[in-house]
Amino acid sequence: MENSSHITSFNLATYSEIGHIRYFYFSVMLTLYLAIILTNSILIGVIIFERTLHEPMYLFVCNLSVNELYGSTAVFPSLLVNILSDVHDISWVYCILQIFCLYTYGSIELSNVTVMAYDRYVSICHPLHYNSIMTSTKVYIFIVLIWLYSFSKFSIVLSLSVRLTLCANIIEKVYCDNYSLVKLACSDTTINNYYGIFNVFLSIVVPVTLILYSYIRILRICLKASKESQLKAFNTCTPHSVSLVNFSVSSIFEIGQSRFNLEHVPTAARIIISIYFLVIPPLINPVICGVRITKVRTSYAPENYPQNETVILFVFNTVTYMPCITCPLSIMCNICQ
Repeated sequence: MENSSHITSFNLATYSEIGHIRYFYFSVMLTLYLAIILTNSILIGVIIFERTLHEPMYLFVCNLSVNELYGSTAVFPSLLVNILSDVHDISWVYCILQIFCLYTYGSIELSNVTVMAYDRYVSICHPLHYNSIMTSTKVYIFIVLIWLYSFSKFSIVLSLSVRLTLCANIIEKVYCDNYSLVKLACSDTTINNYYGIFNVFLSIVVPVTLILYSYIRILRICLKASKESQLKAFNTCTPHSVSLVNFSVSSIFEIGQSRFNLEHVPTAARIIISIYFLVIPPLINPVICGVRITKVRTSYAPENYPQNETVILFVFNTVTYMPCITCPLSIMCNICQ
């Protein structure tokens, strides 16, 4: 046992079981990381430079992609180095930084998805007031608050964890996480446990409740609308719904691995479960939530289209003209007609 006053690094034990196929793992992880960087960077660039995409929904999608890059970068560089290294230690400082980045990544992801649900609720249930409610200023305020809220909330969690006296330095994962750090403590963790429950309430219960409320209200509106309007509402909500389900599944994998003993599970499966949280959402979200200009920018000519129309293509939609994306149900109003 080691006292925390002498602990300057942690040993990530799962790497020791990789064996001689480390180069295969390295190639796969490097490919995934580059794919995450490429897909999210392209989406961010398209939304920033294409003025017709400066709408609330797409700005939130852009923020989602920025967060995907933030979360994956917290782990992948260290992951790649440790796969090839014979020594699988991580410094105390970098371990704490990694924990902070990972948990704020998760909080930002769910908070952003919650705000996206609110945006869909306003656009479908209050189309006449959408432009006055979801102004550009409010959208930017939402984005800033998402990051500040997540950073502030987890700073308290981390401050409670770093004060603990640790009696070991072996973490049975491929990266550091707060639960594993607390398990190494030989001092009282009562405060950590109570605040952890409160943090779960703030991070999961509150956002999920708001998302469910938004979708219940949307469903009630859709049930009273025509079949065509229901289909349009489904198309506009599908990317957000897929992102939510995708993130929920990855979170369940992460929580399950942290809370249960998986020593009997093969090493490869444990590694997949560990990084699912940081691989699948960043890869799938740009595809599902992503938009692209017709004929891929090279053949895009603004003069070929009416000034007030933009061709927007979602993965689950056919190519259609949508003069106003703020009113997916096409309710007759002066704004959309």
